[in-house]
Amino acid sequence: MARLALFLISSLSVYFHFTTAATNNPTAAATFVESSCSAVQYPALCVQSLAAYASAIKQSPQQLAQTALAVSLARAQSARDFVARSTKFRGLKAREYEAIKDCLEEMGDTVDRLVKSAKELKSASGSKGQDFVWHVSNVQTWVSAALTDANTCFDGYASAALNGRLKTSIRSRALNVARVTSNALALVNQYASKP
Repeated sequence: MARLALFLISSLSVYFHFTTAATNNPTAAATFVESSCSAVQYPALCVQSLAAYASAIKQSPQQLAQTALAVSLARAQSARDFVARSTKFRGLKAREYEAIKDCLEEMGDTVDRLVKSAKELKSASGSKGQDFVWHVSNVQTWVSAALTDANTCFDGYASAALNGRLKTSIRSRALNVARVTSNALALVNQYASKP
């Protein structure tokens, strides 16, 4: 009787292990994210920003690219909101205010382009052939433009005479947006290259 119980428990344990592994393998999903991120310019940032979503990404290049765009969009929105609040700081010099306004415009453009890209990538998922190529090409163009916008904001503070802490805060946020957007573009390119 004890042997039968042990056999049943062992059998059920093996059954549940393989059923769970087949339907939702978090290790395989995490490995997929890590291996995909190894080909981007900022791999550690890629893994850090996408690992939490591995179970939703599974092993789908399309879902990985979609998630990378969503992360990039969230960071861009956060940076834009911070820059917008910065325009209200008291005691800004005219040159500081103009630099912040320019960056705010660039971050706004980044957000707009990433929103369009995310919608377009969803449209690409159901398309084939030339339709797929057209949708993905739009995404690549818009994400590339979003990256340029984020870099323009970052570069605008290289020589601007801003106070140290505000300059550092804006530059670090713009740099983070540029890096996650660069990673998102690389992952979109990986998705586009899949047969």
